[in-house]
Amino acid sequence: MAGKNKLVFSGVQPTGNLHLGNYLGAMKNFVSLQKKMECIYCVVDLHAITTHQDPKILKENIFETTAGFLASGLNPEKSIIFNQSSVSGHAELAWIMNCVARVGWLNRMTQFKDKAGADKEKASVGLYIYPNLMAADILLYKATHIPVGADQKQHLELCRDIAQKFNNDYKAENFFPIPEPLIQKKISKIMSLRDGTKKMSKSDESEYSRIDLKDSSEDITKKIKKAKTDSAPFPENEEELNKRPEALNLVNIYSEITNSSVEKVLNDFRGKDFSKLKKNLSDALVASICPLGKEIKKLMQDKGFLTSVLKKGKENANKKAEENLKKIREIVGLL
Repeated sequence: MAGKNKLVFSGVQPTGNLHLGNYLGAMKNFVSLQKKMECIYCVVDLHAITTHQDPKILKENIFETTAGFLASGLNPEKSIIFNQSSVSGHAELAWIMNCVARVGWLNRMTQFKDKAGADKEKASVGLYIYPNLMAADILLYKATHIPVGADQKQHLELCRDIAQKFNNDYKAENFFPIPEPLIQKKISKIMSLRDGTKKMSKSDESEYSRIDLKDSSEDITKKIKKAKTDSAPFPENEEELNKRPEALNLVNIYSEITNSSVEKVLNDFRGKDFSKLKKNLSDALVASICPLGKEIKKLMQDKGFLTSVLKKGKENANKKAEENLKKIREIVGLL
């Protein structure tokens, strides 16, 4: 791999209502990574506009995602935090990568089919080619390690193919490092509280399907109380648990929020009612999530501070991006 330094890149879309899935699946991990490696964390606003966004709400959501980063413990003195559109190199390199990637590769991307739905002819071109922009996000900084969930593995594979093809096409051996996935040892997909087979999502119509980071203690308690379980007794072992999606989801959330193993959770609650797990889970979530929500609300009152964090991040990101782009333009033959 080119270069010895490890560099992490990741991003979160500013589409409003950061929830428990965002926190446990991404942001909590971002904080632990910044202690070990150089990290760049991006509010990916260009990705957000692949589907139409209300401009006023989008601006607000960019600030809120930034506030979520800071509230969860990201330190702008340690990590570069900025919004994607403020560094024009993302869009410039995305075009170059559009010309390197092959149509057949994009046709294999399952997420486009899921997001475009039945009438894919009406989806935006941006939604179709956004994996190339994601590759450009990563390669612009020559990032070496990318935290990925199961739904992004395919996009990282595409990024690796694009990096390899660029290096081969332009006889620029090892110019782009081939980024490695950083898969957390213990990362559970956080599912909907109403349907354990669906991912927790901000686009779900039911407020009761998710825990939002700005929820009050009353909201959290009410949502966990109403969370779907099944009528069978508490699972005896992991094999049984894995066959019961709603029970699995609650056990996984409790395991993640208390940093306990699933095995320990099963031992602690075996023979007890689900109401006991729900009570303890509510208490643990209130203790972890309410201070986060309080801090997000406080930071949202100070847009000047959030703007200054993004401005500093933009300057640092731009410096790295321009350094790499200068070489990329030379390699491609652009003046």
